[in-house]
Amino acid sequence: MDSSTISLLTVSLVIASAMAARDLPQPQSSSQAFLDAHNRARAQVGVRPLVWNETVARYALDYAHKRYGDCELEHSQGPYGENLAEGWGTLSGTDAVGMWVSEKSCYDYSSNSCVGGECLHYTQVVWNDSVHLGCARVQCRNGWLFVICSYDPPGNYVGRRPY
Repeated sequence: MDSSTISLLTVSLVIASAMAARDLPQPQSSSQAFLDAHNRARAQVGVRPLVWNETVARYALDYAHKRYGDCELEHSQGPYGENLAEGWGTLSGTDAVGMWVSEKSCYDYSSNSCVGGECLHYTQVVWNDSVHLGCARVQCRNGWLFVICSYDPPGNYVGRRPY
């Protein structure tokens, strides 16, 4: 990472922190935008809302920075549940959550399985036992955007229903 990239990341983090601290309007990838997108999906199935957690968010941001060089959708293997997304252009946190929630149509509650496609990102979003959320969005060296949301406690245990 060259010094101009480090400076840009540092400036971005300082600006984002200052905006949050002063309650100024925040970008699409603010903690509130991530929370709102998750909690809309959770409300649809009667699951209590998630709460933003700074420790979990710091974990997500630290891992996102580790993906800066390659932007690979590789899970961190850490202590939290995790959803990852990448995209080009204007991929916001809300967009990423929308991609995960779009898997709802593949989740069959009666059989507690994915039918006709992937659904594990969706089931993590609505996992009833998850209480805390922390997310981050960074632009990688290749120009792609990397989004991670971490969930505490994690979900997606085999044989258990998300709600």
